[in-house]
Amino acid sequence: MLPSVPSVSAGDVPADAVLLDVREDDEWAAGHVEGSHHVPMADVPARLDEISTLAEGAGQLVVVCRSGSRSARVVAWLARNGVDAVNLDGGLGGWASAGRPMVSETGGEPFVR
Repeated sequence: MLPSVPSVSAGDVPADAVLLDVREDDEWAAGHVEGSHHVPMADVPARLDEISTLAEGAGQLVVVCRSGSRSARVVAWLARNGVDAVNLDGGLGGWASAGRPMVSETGGEPFVR
């Protein structure tokens, strides 16, 4: 069962939000939000200090994965460790469906993997 965590829809992500993408490297390369920060989910505990610093400077720290499941678990874990963050409803799939822009590392058209 997924934890109940604060969330935001793609259309409601504020301009000053900082996005933390917790997907795997191949997912990131296929498509991501330009300017977002990439920390694969498995690396989050080891990079807590870095993420805490991101959160401190953010209007809002929005955590994103493909569908919103992994990011919800990360948001819950971050909250237990003193970091204020919200989950992106629907993940990057919801972002793309809302027509929000993405970029890829492959040189091709970005897509959600």
